[in-house]
Amino acid sequence: MEISDISEIIEENDDEHGGLDESNQSSQKSTNPHEEKKAKPKSQLNNYVAITVVLFVTFMGVCKVKSDNVLQAMQKAQADRIDTWSFYQARNLRAEIAKSTVAQLKLQALAAQQPKIRAEYSKGVIKYEAIATKQDQEKDKLQQQALDTEKLYDQLNVHGDRLDLSEAAFALEIALLAMTSFTQKGWLYGAAMVPAAFGLFMGLAGLLNWNYHPDALTKILSDNAIHQKHYPISNLPHPQAKINNL
Repeated sequence: MEISDISEIIEENDDEHGGLDESNQSSQKSTNPHEEKKAKPKSQLNNYVAITVVLFVTFMGVCKVKSDNVLQAMQKAQADRIDTWSFYQARNLRAEIAKSTVAQLKLQALAAQQPKIRAEYSKGVIKYEAIATKQDQEKDKLQQQALDTEKLYDQLNVHGDRLDLSEAAFALEIALLAMTSFTQKGWLYGAAMVPAAFGLFMGLAGLLNWNYHPDALTKILSDNAIHQKHYPISNLPHPQAKINNL
């Protein structure tokens, strides 16, 4: 065999391999369009899910800051309410002691025979009557202040309920979006928009202080005793609670 014959054989083998490579490439190209068509809607749905999650998580972060501030204000209002009622009880106790002292001095003045002693008792009566009157006036102011603090606490509680419901709705929405990305079901994305819309509305109501509060929903999710307005006096645990029902 000559050298020229060997070169011809190599050229023929190269031509055969080149033809096989071209046929493989053409077959791959023929199958790729179908795979691309399937991958395109999948990636598009995932893009929608990712964008939606980013937007609503950002909004949740803003609502979380507002919710923390409302919670701090509620804690302060609760502490002020307890302190005010405690001071009210102290004023009430001082007034009762002064009134009982006045009654004792009047009885002792009646029993006294000497005019000088009666005059001293009369001075004591005037002094303790002034103390009792002052304590009653201060007690009434404290009672009104405590009631105002309770109203503020209730308003903040309603404010916090809106933000809590918004956070719960967004948590459900994110769970549905996760299932959407996993199952690639477009209808799940639409279902996720229902709690998302409710969460967005409640979040805006909490941020902008809209006059809306879903009482029925909050009663279901919270303890019914919280929303009970009238308690039997015999079942009241604290003295200040009795005063509220007077």
